Amino acid sequence: MDNSDTAQPIDPRPIDSQPVDSQPVDSQRVDSQSVDSQSVDPRLRATAYHEAGHAVMALALGRPIQKVTVAPNQNYLGACQIQKGRFKPTKDWLEDEILILFAGMVAESQVTGRYCPNGASQDLRGIRRYVLMRTSGESQVERLERRLLDKTEHLLADAANWKAVELIAAELLKCESISGRAARHFFDLAEQSQ
Repeated sequence: MDNSDTAQPIDPRPIDSQPVDSQPVDSQRVDSQSVDSQSVDPRLRATAYHEAGHAVMALALGRPIQKVTVAPNQNYLGACQIQKGRFKPTKDWLEDEILILFAGMVAESQVTGRYCPNGASQDLRGIRRYVLMRTSGESQVERLERRLLDKTEHLLADAANWKAVELIAAELLKCESISGRAARHFFDLAEQSQ
């Protein structure tokens, strides 16, 4: 995966006007965020959770992080730069890549209350590209994508993983960018607290 695969493309419309797939979201999670939703721009908050989701899933799957940022540029609202290599072996590298790509949209949906396919359009294109490496036929593709989306939701629902998402997102909202070392620190801190 190159570093741009987890960057969130800019969509100039407000979040509320973007077309979305309606998906059920845990209302307790939406209401009980560690980041004060009244003092932060909702788009920035969504981006922070999106990028934190990528980072946490990558770390949970043994992928080191270079940097996580919500500093926008002319193409993206934020990015999670994943280093090459691993600190633990994988059973299925292709599935890991898809889970990392889905994790941004899933984490973001936990604070916005819905999926935002426009904000995750590059991630979704990457997912489709990877899924087509494994299977063909529209029904098989959709079934595999749904299974891996469900798996992503399950992994991020883990208390320690979700706590790590919240910690990283909060730090991104304070500092705009954090190092991979800082992301790993927050991930480890969340693991230890559970």
